[in-house]
Amino acid sequence: MKLYNIDHIPGAELEALGMVRGTVVQSKNVGRDLMASFKTLVGGELKGYTEMLIEARQIATKRMVDEAEALGADAIINVRYGSSSIMAGAAEVMAYGTAVKIK
Repeated sequence: MKLYNIDHIPGAELEALGMVRGTVVQSKNVGRDLMASFKTLVGGELKGYTEMLIEARQIATKRMVDEAEALGADAIINVRYGSSSIMAGAAEVMAYGTAVKIK
């Protein structure tokens, strides 16, 4: 499945099949949370959180692609990501875009 963050595919005629999305709510583990608390005292990247969000984006993207494949799509255009805090220690990551068939 090809993913594009533009609203068209240059040189291709497209049939829009509809919006597709994938979402996941990921929580921190206690070890990462404790280490992150210490890291905030000295500054720097919170690698545990970075890894958590990378994994969450991968899961959300896979779910979006699965939904597009179920529609018979060849590609997803205008792909976007969003995230929000759901509760203390948990974040939602959403991937969404428009599933298209290339004519």
